[in-house]
Amino acid sequence: MGWLRKEDQRLRRAGVAAVAIGILLAGVPAGANSPEERLAAALRFRTISPQDPAQFDPAPFVALRAYLEETFPRVHAELLRERVAEHSLLYTWKGSDPAQQPLLLTSHLDVVPVPEGTEESWEQPPFSGVIVDGHVWGRGALDDKVGVLATLEAVENLLASGFVPRRTVFLAFGHDEELGGDHGAAAITALLEERGIRLWFSLDEGMIIAADGALGVTRPIALIGIAEKGYLSLRMTARSPGGHSSMPAPGGSIGKLARAITALEENPMPQRSGGVFGEMLRALGPELPFWPRLFLTNPLFSWMSRSRLSSDPTANAFVRTTTAVTMAGAGTKENILPREAWAMVNFRIIPGDTSGAVIERVRKIVGPDIELEVVRAREPSPTADLHSDAYAVLRATIEEIAPDAVVAPALVVGGTDTKHYGRIADDSFRFMPLRVSLADRTRVHGVSERVAVEVYLEAISFYEALLRRSAGAP
Repeated sequence: MGWLRKEDQRLRRAGVAAVAIGILLAGVPAGANSPEERLAAALRFRTISPQDPAQFDPAPFVALRAYLEETFPRVHAELLRERVAEHSLLYTWKGSDPAQQPLLLTSHLDVVPVPEGTEESWEQPPFSGVIVDGHVWGRGALDDKVGVLATLEAVENLLASGFVPRRTVFLAFGHDEELGGDHGAAAITALLEERGIRLWFSLDEGMIIAADGALGVTRPIALIGIAEKGYLSLRMTARSPGGHSSMPAPGGSIGKLARAITALEENPMPQRSGGVFGEMLRALGPELPFWPRLFLTNPLFSWMSRSRLSSDPTANAFVRTTTAVTMAGAGTKENILPREAWAMVNFRIIPGDTSGAVIERVRKIVGPDIELEVVRAREPSPTADLHSDAYAVLRATIEEIAPDAVVAPALVVGGTDTKHYGRIADDSFRFMPLRVSLADRTRVHGVSERVAVEVYLEAISFYEALLRRSAGAP
């Protein structure tokens, strides 16, 4: 298998790896003796997934890999580590009972770029990896080196305590999740599938503990992602004869396109307020204040709840396939009528809809004069079973570590690597055990990304407890 290598042969032949590791580790203090210090050090590696593959820099990934090996010696002595698709990592912690289905914990090594010109807006430099005011600061503190380090801390602690898992545990850390995971997570999934592995469950990022509640619920809400929206990007193109701007004919390409965009925005996909959203409301029902509970759960007020949900962008994303025009272009000169105008429309598809149904609806709305081209499409994920043993284990672990939180299922409106791993799992969940306020949630992919030290330590405790509960002795 060309994409599975045990050694950095290409880089080592070129004499690059050793130099890169030395340079990148130079700023990492030796002997970091607390979990938060080890996380902070990991954030200093610029493991960026750029949109342009030609700009990908492998050296920080090589250096981070060396740092993890040095920092978690028991993990690397007792678990099998394989390098997949060059820079993704798969660890195998062999269980004592081969009859038990294995489980998978996954996070990712890569981070999004820091947009040029925004560095000055950060309260702490984006790759400084510092601990200030009780927080660890840096890109990846929330998305998602925090998951990698918390998982490895938990496994290191369990190994030190003599814990032996009953079922095999896989740890998968992809290197291109921010680009869709089509190389890292996809290759790890293919490798496990080739080996005949069928997972009991997988656990990825996706949802968190909403520290300040929601929908009027005052308690923290631990949201377990049990399904993930699909994805469709359509390129819409309008054409016209063009010509000189001094003699414009009716029906120019830009006008046609503008009318099509307006029609799409005025005719969104219908709401689907049952499904995962309905399950979430059922779980939160006892915690909801009287009026929100009445309007959200009573069918007599469904018309009012639909209106209220549609007016809030966050709530709207939970109940329908969303429509977003994200790119557009036309024209070459101010006095020339363009022959072509185009726009990119991104749909996030809710379970119950399909890409085919969305395309059919778009065609009816924009009419035959607009050309449609599918740029990318992925169907919504299957929905995990709320009555399964796996969900019960996950819920019980959350209630153990965060007894003040109410647990509820939820729909993940973005994308995770579970779009790949879910193919080989009986159930797939998306939950990061981090208490995050609404204000701090805006820091994900934004500026001044950070995680509170006490929140990070609670996440480590969660992974330890989950492994003891799910892979320990019956």
